[in-house]
Amino acid sequence: MRDSALVGLGVVPLGLAFGLLMTQSGFAWWWTPIFSTVIYAGSMEFLALSMVTAGVGPLSAAVTGFMVNFRHIFYGLTFPRGLIRSRAGRAYSTYALTDECYAIASATQPRSGVRVLTIEVFCQLLWVLPGIVGALAGRAIPPEIKGMEFALTALFVVLAYESFQASRDLSAVLLAAGIGALAGLVAPAQMLMVALTAYFVVLIVRFSLPAVDERLRWEV
Repeated sequence: MRDSALVGLGVVPLGLAFGLLMTQSGFAWWWTPIFSTVIYAGSMEFLALSMVTAGVGPLSAAVTGFMVNFRHIFYGLTFPRGLIRSRAGRAYSTYALTDECYAIASATQPRSGVRVLTIEVFCQLLWVLPGIVGALAGRAIPPEIKGMEFALTALFVVLAYESFQASRDLSAVLLAAGIGALAGLVAPAQMLMVALTAYFVVLIVRFSLPAVDERLRWEV
């Protein structure tokens, strides 16, 4: 828990914002722990809330969720889930794998299944409990106060900026912006789905063909 504290605490403000946004969107407060338990995917929970309120179909929601969380497949290749002996523990570990848990495990190199599960349970509690607090606080905030729905946009802006700071590849930003704008013109009703799918294909091409990736890369 001590090793997880600094990284785990970073999700507390987001959990508060998600709970607040849930009640501000018209949901009862108890929907917050349901979302955070059934979905439990951080940014995908914000996106799921938007899709539910917009009436997006289950197939579109499933494909969007797959695209947003596709990186977890690669996390699973090196996450120390094999240290956990019980079948139920390994199942929970697969379900509870998040960016934060992967980062903590990569930095601390846990040597027991108990430590791996403690990291994951602790991080989930730091997400779910603040979400409940935020949802209850949202009931006391007057409904005329607007702007909480911007939390999702702000979250993705921060994630995109941090990703750019790590890679410094301006071509990734320009390609994403261009694909998003083109998808908005071609299929405005399915803009997110089309843009995510197209950019996913671009990433596969860049990964499969290093020469193409080298030509497109524009570091600043």
